[in-house]
Amino acid sequence: MNHHKVIFHKLLLIFSLIFLNSCFDPELEHGVPGQFRAMLKSDPATTIVLGWNRFQSNKDDDMVFFDTVDHGEDSSAYAYQVKPQFYSEYKKIPSAFVELRNLTPSTRYYFLVQNSFGNSKRYFFETLPAERSAKLSIIAGGDSRNNREPRKAANLLVSKLKPHFVLFGGDMTSRGTAKQWWQWLDDWQLTIGSDGRITPVVATRGNHEKSNDILHKLFWLPTSNYYAIDVAGGLARIYTLNSESSIGGDQTNWLVNDLEQKGKNARWLFAQYHKPMRPHVKRKKEGTNQYVHWSNVFFDHGMDLVFESDSHSVKTTWPVRPSTRYDSEEGFVRDNRLGTVYVGEGCWGAPLRDNDDNKSWTRDSGSFNQFKWVHVDSSKVELRTIKVDNAAQVGSVDINDRFNAPENLEVWTPSNGEVVTIK
Repeated sequence: MNHHKVIFHKLLLIFSLIFLNSCFDPELEHGVPGQFRAMLKSDPATTIVLGWNRFQSNKDDDMVFFDTVDHGEDSSAYAYQVKPQFYSEYKKIPSAFVELRNLTPSTRYYFLVQNSFGNSKRYFFETLPAERSAKLSIIAGGDSRNNREPRKAANLLVSKLKPHFVLFGGDMTSRGTAKQWWQWLDDWQLTIGSDGRITPVVATRGNHEKSNDILHKLFWLPTSNYYAIDVAGGLARIYTLNSESSIGGDQTNWLVNDLEQKGKNARWLFAQYHKPMRPHVKRKKEGTNQYVHWSNVFFDHGMDLVFESDSHSVKTTWPVRPSTRYDSEEGFVRDNRLGTVYVGEGCWGAPLRDNDDNKSWTRDSGSFNQFKWVHVDSSKVELRTIKVDNAAQVGSVDINDRFNAPENLEVWTPSNGEVVTIK
């Protein structure tokens, strides 16, 4: 009996390898590193996390080569090298990660990864500026799930708009199978420019990520899946929260403490999480826990902008604050002076739903494939909703002038105007 079990497990492994090879990034079929992603977990002016998928290689041979000078694929010419610091495996998807530290702000770093099978392509990333006088470009969205064509279109637009980073609100896949994750990671390569520019992602757990362990293993997130980063020397502090685990208790205590200690020093405060407090789709349950534990915390500490996902529709709100006043609706009233703007709700490839639950404080809503394009400086935040389906026809921004819309970019222009401005 034991002999038969051994044979069965060997056959299962063989079929798994055959299956994974059928889903691969072409580089991985030959064993070299592929399916790259970059993550922000701490100060993005001086640190970055690089991750990739590895297959069959010997861990002892894995090495990252990087430099501020482009040496192409000549690994021996790069000034710096470092070995991976974290290895993981999720459903036979093997990943490796390195956190590069003590980098120079506002600097381009070229890198490649080498293993026992050879070198990856040469890529590069840019560290963020360290000064509050900077201006940042951010893309925010979520729910890429199972419709690959709009997902690919949105990813392609990332490569063309060249944001400083992407805030991704969860539900990367629909079922979390090995095949779906391989496809998602393959599709994510479209966010990488033809010149090798890689855009970092700040990832959030959604309800289709069934445990915190998934994003920990695939993106090296903290095991709690909630964390905060300062960008541009405190121009903004961004809170990534986990609506899929216990919201009260440790998470909210951490949020309050961080807002009181570090958030007070930031010019702007942003938050992202998956399930909205007040969905704009009737079939979705109200986010009672989020509302009870977070809405007053946001208001009391001056949260400026919140990104939500999950409902697969489009919304922007007027600035609102929590209230039980007679004229409140679903616990909010409009407050143009001190309120928080909530936007969403996740249309990066998930099945679209009707925007059939507007509120008195809804600014605009719709139902189409989209993400948010946000420009941030010390005086204001400007947010636009970008329709992504025509990505192939859209031009690319100049990296030195990334705040002007490229040719054929389709910006949503609802009745209240295409730009949401927060001052």
